[in-house]
Amino acid sequence: MITKQDKNQVRKKRHARVRSKISGTAERPRLNVYRSNKNIYAQLIDDVAGVTIVSASSQEKAFEGSGNNVEAATKIGEIIAKRAAEKNITAVVFDRGGYLYHGRVKALAEAARENGLEF
Repeated sequence: MITKQDKNQVRKKRHARVRSKISGTAERPRLNVYRSNKNIYAQLIDDVAGVTIVSASSQEKAFEGSGNNVEAATKIGEIIAKRAAEKNITAVVFDRGGYLYHGRVKALAEAARENGLEF
């Protein structure tokens, strides 16, 4: 009997493979994206110090609307870019979290680029 692998396990394996090659620093943090079925989350992480510098998610009280669509991802991309600018961060390393660069992940990345983040 052929069994199908769990999609999240495959994603985690892919993410671990990518994470072995990329790392964030204080000057150029890692922009990590996590998307669940209902929400989307983004963080700027300094892997050297092991701290999250800035974060944004569709679960915040200030966020209005549904968190599981492209419009929500675009808003989160704008928010994370503005919060990064407040901390004087312009360059980041993009970590798509093992997801395909498509849909919500792509919308978040493009919105972050349009609002001043370089990657």
